[in-house]
Amino acid sequence: MPEGDTVLQTAGRLRTALAGQVLTRFDLRVPRFATADLTGRTVLDVVPRGKHLLTRVEGGLTLHSHLRMDGAWRVYTAGEHWRGGPAHQIRAVLGNTEHTAVGYRLPVLELLRTRDEEQAVGHLGPDLLGPDWDPGTALRNLLADPGRPLGEALLDQRNLAGIGNIYKAELCFLARATPWLAVGNLPAPTAARLVTTAKQLLEANRDRPMRTTTTTRTPRHGQGPKERLWVYGRTDRPCLRCATPIRTAHQDARPTYWCPHCQSGPTH
Repeated sequence: MPEGDTVLQTAGRLRTALAGQVLTRFDLRVPRFATADLTGRTVLDVVPRGKHLLTRVEGGLTLHSHLRMDGAWRVYTAGEHWRGGPAHQIRAVLGNTEHTAVGYRLPVLELLRTRDEEQAVGHLGPDLLGPDWDPGTALRNLLADPGRPLGEALLDQRNLAGIGNIYKAELCFLARATPWLAVGNLPAPTAARLVTTAKQLLEANRDRPMRTTTTTRTPRHGQGPKERLWVYGRTDRPCLRCATPIRTAHQDARPTYWCPHCQSGPTH
């Protein structure tokens, strides 16, 4: 599942390619909106909200999309070969005279009135990379159900928006808690620091081509997860702190990773 920094970067690429330009092609390949035609209208902006993308178009309309696990937006120059997947996976095509944005495997795609955007994203908690960020509200949301496993609470976008499976595992490691520890069992200073750390990690990676949580430096090209991340994707590799092999198990149908020595709490 894409993280908030990935969605923000995607919004930036779409904004650069589309904003201020008149649409010469508009094709939504989903039954409900297959007849919609916004050609001739100007794209005003592309705004990320948590893991959601809001493409605002002249006339008070917004194209709402969500990448979830496998979705992607690709931007191509005029005449460039599209290579984001087979044609049957294309769900949206937005084009102008210079660029074409192609949405592949988008599980959420809808056209709505811009004034109604809150119907799509109003349920989200404070956005870690957005102007509405409020650490106090995020912390209260996170602790509202004290018996809930920490990993599940971090992934719940209603608590704070932008954390995906990678940051979940990394934040649990940095909090020295397993993803199954009840969030209410975190010491108060640790819980508060966790929210601050989440913000710092996403901010540090918002403009990086390669995500890292282990250093403040931009990682070198070619570095793999074993060098850039503390635990995510490092099953059976030695912990970067204590050399204990990293373990993995599923939580809420997703793989999660932890160090059995550095992190305290239940392990399933």
